[in-house]
Amino acid sequence: MSVLTINKLTSSVGAEVTGVDPDRLGADDGLATAILEALEDNGVLVFHDLHLNPEAQVAFCERLGEIDRSADGHHPVSGIYPITLDKSKNKVAEYLKATFDWHIDGCTPSAPDECPQKATVLSALQVAARGGETEFANSYAAYETLTEGEKERYAGLRVVHSLEASQRRVYPDPTPEQLARWKSRPTQENPLIWTHRSGRKSLVLGTSADHIVGMDLDEGRTLLAELLEHSTTPDKVYSHTWSVGDTVIWDNQGVLHRAAPYEPNSRREMLRTTVLGDEPIQ
Repeated sequence: MSVLTINKLTSSVGAEVTGVDPDRLGADDGLATAILEALEDNGVLVFHDLHLNPEAQVAFCERLGEIDRSADGHHPVSGIYPITLDKSKNKVAEYLKATFDWHIDGCTPSAPDECPQKATVLSALQVAARGGETEFANSYAAYETLTEGEKERYAGLRVVHSLEASQRRVYPDPTPEQLARWKSRPTQENPLIWTHRSGRKSLVLGTSADHIVGMDLDEGRTLLAELLEHSTTPDKVYSHTWSVGDTVIWDNQGVLHRAAPYEPNSRREMLRTTVLGDEPIQ
């Protein structure tokens, strides 16, 4: 078993991993298992100054599980997706503006049998002059810090998630063409509380959460907003300030994330690889 040197960044979420270089990522067979265990414990792992090239990033992620190649064509290396507002590098960059709000990836799958992504790996190619930090909030801790009465009251609630809900926060007055694109993605009904295979429980919230099934629309949206505020208090959040060469991995099944706003013409560019999940929200 590979041993990692872990330095916690906050008491709730996030840890720095030291003593790992790109060569070790590609050669140490036990490292992937150790990283997955550390990810379960810490939610977010930070590798400073790693300078992982795209091919090495994909090879490493394949050790963690099956990777998402559905976005092939956006980058010369299969399995890499550029996170940038530069439309010459990402033709659907406008959708990324919704990532300035808290979210969990995969709450609105395009196919019924798709599960939320297991983990996401992001490497910094270029960083913003101002803003552009990535924030992470522990959604396990969000559940664990509810009162017993709240846990019981929320246990049976179900929430409808939609692409439209997340995009309307960015574009409150959409064009008919925008609206048609958003509505082409099916809505998804998820439980508010995700009971994981491990037995742990987390809250499923974020920008895609539109309304609570069977509850007055305004009342349900108010509750969702209150729960999101509860989930993202400073004691549950780690904010990562990027430097070129940093790589960050997070547990998408137990961590909310968002990007801090940055200038639309910023050169900020991240390279993302997604490890697919096999655990439905239930």
